[in-house]
Amino acid sequence: TPTAPAPSPPPPPPLRHDLPQSFDFSLLLNCRTARETKQVHALSLKTGAFNHPPTASKLLALYAGPAINDLRYARSVFDEIPQPALPSWNVIIKCCVENQHSHHALCLFRELVWDFTPDCFTLPCVIKGCARLSAVEEGKQIHGLALKIGLGSDKFVESSLVSMYSKCGCIGSARKVFDDMDNKDLVCWNAVIDGYARCGEIELALEVFNEMPERDSFSWTVLVDGLSKCGKVEAAREIFEKMPTRSLVSWNAMINGYMKSGDFNSARNLFEDMHTRDLITWNSMIAGYDLNGRFEEALDMFNSLIKEGFIPNHATFVCALSSVSGLATLSTGSCIHSYMVKNEHPVDGVLGTSLIEMYSKCGSIESALAIFHSISKKKLGHWTAIIVGLGMHGMASLALQLFAEMRKAGIKPNAITFVGVINACNHAGLVDHGRHYFEMMEKEYRIKPTMEHYGCLVDLLCRAGRVKEAKYVINTMPMKPNKVMWMSLLGGSRIQGNQKVGEYAARHLIDLAPETIGCYIVLSNIYAAAGQWDKVSQVREMMKKKGIRKEPGCSSIEHKGMLHEFIVGDKSHPQTEKICSKLTEMRERLKLAGHVPDTSQVLLCIEEEEEKETELENHSERLAIAFGLINVHPGSPIRIMKNLRVCNDCHSVTKLLSRIYDREIIVRDNSRFHHFKSGSCSCNDFW
Repeated sequence: TPTAPAPSPPPPPPLRHDLPQSFDFSLLLNCRTARETKQVHALSLKTGAFNHPPTASKLLALYAGPAINDLRYARSVFDEIPQPALPSWNVIIKCCVENQHSHHALCLFRELVWDFTPDCFTLPCVIKGCARLSAVEEGKQIHGLALKIGLGSDKFVESSLVSMYSKCGCIGSARKVFDDMDNKDLVCWNAVIDGYARCGEIELALEVFNEMPERDSFSWTVLVDGLSKCGKVEAAREIFEKMPTRSLVSWNAMINGYMKSGDFNSARNLFEDMHTRDLITWNSMIAGYDLNGRFEEALDMFNSLIKEGFIPNHATFVCALSSVSGLATLSTGSCIHSYMVKNEHPVDGVLGTSLIEMYSKCGSIESALAIFHSISKKKLGHWTAIIVGLGMHGMASLALQLFAEMRKAGIKPNAITFVGVINACNHAGLVDHGRHYFEMMEKEYRIKPTMEHYGCLVDLLCRAGRVKEAKYVINTMPMKPNKVMWMSLLGGSRIQGNQKVGEYAARHLIDLAPETIGCYIVLSNIYAAAGQWDKVSQVREMMKKKGIRKEPGCSSIEHKGMLHEFIVGDKSHPQTEKICSKLTEMRERLKLAGHVPDTSQVLLCIEEEEEKETELENHSERLAIAFGLINVHPGSPIRIMKNLRVCNDCHSVTKLLSRIYDREIIVRDNSRFHHFKSGSCSCNDFW
């Protein structure tokens, strides 16, 4: 019998219209990863299937989707589509916004409206882009377009508008859109609360919060954050305690609030109570301690962050370096810098500025210059930081040279740059130069002088001995002088021995800020220098009645990662015996070098010259120098930070000691740096 014929194979699946036979569209539908998508993309180009609109649109959707989210590839695909449909425009605009390229999204939207009418998918994305750019005027135009094309009452468009207006600070417009909405969802309620909180309208935020039909974690957190930022920390804590579930953001908001109010102990207690912390938590603690002058705690927190396995970001480093600057602990700053280099953190942006400032304030201006010169694309912040640093170190010539180079490079100085330039002139006694740059600021760059600029000019004149001229500037400037201005005039009067102007400045300063400790101290010193001990007693009695106490002179020196502090006559240090022995040696060697103590610097009612000399020998910086001579390796600079101005006698002594012991001694007092070497000082005896 004849055998039955073999069954014929099933017919092939029908091909999509216009697609090449060698390309299967289902490949695109099955793509799950970037690698798979790129392979299919390459095949579509090879076979010509990419020119088929559905293929290109699907590739665009894959690259822009959450699984891959690659804007560069998405844009390259979009740009190759000859006539993209509205859904493709929507996809690329959304991808731009989600990848922080909102400006490009708005540019694409401007092209879109020439060929299409935006839909309810287009507008929310573009409005979100406006919010991210704080482009409220563009947002208003899009709002107008939405009303014109009949999408003004679309719930997604309305929700986006409420959020945009709130984030841009136009809370009145946000509230108007919100009140006109028929269906208010939780996102809109939260946006209005957030808007009121951002504008400081906490009472209205509370009012809306109490009206909410339902709340989520964000609702509570926004209120806690708003109250904290407005300084109402206790009210924020009350809301925080009532929260059904406390989000990590709410914990961080409370820590920030406590730190900004100066209550770092409560912030630390909250930190210790947290079960989960993120980098923002650690940054809040480090920044908070730095803000409150608790620099050692800030650096301890930074070290703990590293030990816990967190990776610092730019904000972490900026705050840690600021704390290093506050303590002038160069070795700690160098360690942080090494960590940054090892972990490949770029120093061409804000970190470069922070490093320049840190090295300048720690006394290593050479390292600051090295960082500055290593930055290939220097920005205004880098130029300003190095100019300020050089001025602080008395290197006015180089500071002014760099300022000229900056201008030649086409970088426009700002108000802060001019503060640095005038201060550089100030520390070098370049009065005419200082006046020239003060006038240049307004005439050439149209920068209106602020209180700080006038303060620099007054201080410049006072240090140069032109106190009457400084007084004239204060009396004729367009704003009311602040306490810093009067303090400069008072300090200048003390240096020049001008009691009349000194008393004039002191009267104004006491009227303006009676709690200013320095005012009473300097006035007392003016009277003491003139031998008017009855008036000294009157000033001290006034201080006693007001409960004001003089801040003792304090000098610190870092050695092997530890900060050693000394106050006047301090004998509490573990090496006190060695320090006293070194002080005796220093005294003998100074006598052999011909030093005669300037006992006029002893502003106490002491009659015996020997007692006055002993008083000078116990000044805190001399104790720190003795410690440095004992412990700091020969060849390394002795770096000291002092909280008060260096007196004339200590300045003369330090110059001699630098020559006698052949040591470089760098002292940072409350106004500038002094580099003592081979018997001279970088300030040229002008400070």
